Amino acid sequence: MLDILANRIYRHLFAAQILSLLGSGLTTVALGLLAYDLAGADAGAVLGTALALKMVAYVGVAPVAGALAGRWPRRRLLVLLDLCRAALVLLLPFVTEIWQIYALVFLFQSFSAAFTPAFQATIPDILPGERDYTRALSLSRLAYDLETLLSPLLAGLLLTLISFHWLFLGTTFGFLASAVLVVSVRLSSPRPEAGQGSFGKRLTRGARLYLATPRLRGLLALSLAVAAAGAMVIVNTVILVREALGGSDRDVALFFAAYGLGSMIVALTLPRLLESLSARLVMLAGGAGLAILLPLAAISQDYAAALALWLLLGAASALVQTPGGLLLKRSSHAEDRPALFAAQFALSHACWLLTYPLAGWLGAMLGLEATFYVLAAIAAVGTMIAALVWPAGDPSVLPHDHPEQAHNHAHIHDPHHQHEHEGWEGPEPHSHPHRHGPLRHSHELVIDDHHPVWPR
Repeated sequence: MLDILANRIYRHLFAAQILSLLGSGLTTVALGLLAYDLAGADAGAVLGTALALKMVAYVGVAPVAGALAGRWPRRRLLVLLDLCRAALVLLLPFVTEIWQIYALVFLFQSFSAAFTPAFQATIPDILPGERDYTRALSLSRLAYDLETLLSPLLAGLLLTLISFHWLFLGTTFGFLASAVLVVSVRLSSPRPEAGQGSFGKRLTRGARLYLATPRLRGLLALSLAVAAAGAMVIVNTVILVREALGGSDRDVALFFAAYGLGSMIVALTLPRLLESLSARLVMLAGGAGLAILLPLAAISQDYAAALALWLLLGAASALVQTPGGLLLKRSSHAEDRPALFAAQFALSHACWLLTYPLAGWLGAMLGLEATFYVLAAIAAVGTMIAALVWPAGDPSVLPHDHPEQAHNHAHIHDPHHQHEHEGWEGPEPHSHPHRHGPLRHSHELVIDDHHPVWPR
């Protein structure tokens, strides 16, 4: 898996990702301490509101960022977003009012909602081979899981030496270092023909491409299953461990570590697994695992069994989440990837925006056991929908018909553009009115301007 780090561009970007994740993790820890410093016993409500604002930013800002990212030089965009996040974090130590926390958190997460999809859409251009890209996805999954485990540990060590306000300064340096790493490599910019049409069309383009692709509709349904299980883990682990199992705060941390360990085990083994099994089979198995494990967690009264279930829940979640980037790569042209990755980012976080409050409110109203069953039912429905809307064979090369049409857009002379020129049209890609005759052919198909509907 580590062989792909021999690619200098990917190595620098992976290091930038790690620094960015650590910066975000340290910011979360310091933000909790800042909230307690300002709000005291009401710090939980402040953090809950901040997390809700984070999800709103993710869902609302990502499509806008995707519409803009197709027209901006990729490296300049990523560096600008890192610098903006560094500047905002640097302001947090000077906050004196609760509303200021909310405003800065919303802006910070808005920039993150723009950075993450643009960053993710860059990797397939650097590693075009599917084998290498699969390994990059596994490394990315490992980075996320290690950040979850190491950020609190690193923050704890630093807090023995410095005040939590200094964590914000360290985070700022992390984002600045990430920006330097991005500057140090050459990244491809969007092709000139990308991003055509009005801003409104570009704003919805990612979602239109996404929802018109059967395998991506399956990915969205499975994202709901992951959100159902993940919300139970994040929101209710402390209640399960402290109330049902009689554990301590240390036990709560151990359960979260088990969940992360399960995810990391899958990340390490998934590249080899995907060489022999289809992504559809692996991801549906993960979704089915979530639907089965949640009811078992509801009835588990044994500490060791519950800990093992948390490890398996982490593994099942990673089986679904890690190959997602592979599906997005297979389902898009390079110029559409920022919009498509932004659509996945927004739609998947919309699932979390639904399941987070469900896990919390139902837990308070119905009790933990009933809440496990409700979220398990959501995971099961999501997995069943994915199995229905994602074709079992999922061929990439499909025979299809093109009706006769005439239109005007930027293009190159590919199998869809075989027409005469008068000499004034200019070098390719160029834009001029042209006509397509009726055509039937087969090729690797993705949804785009010439294939707006998936063929039956």
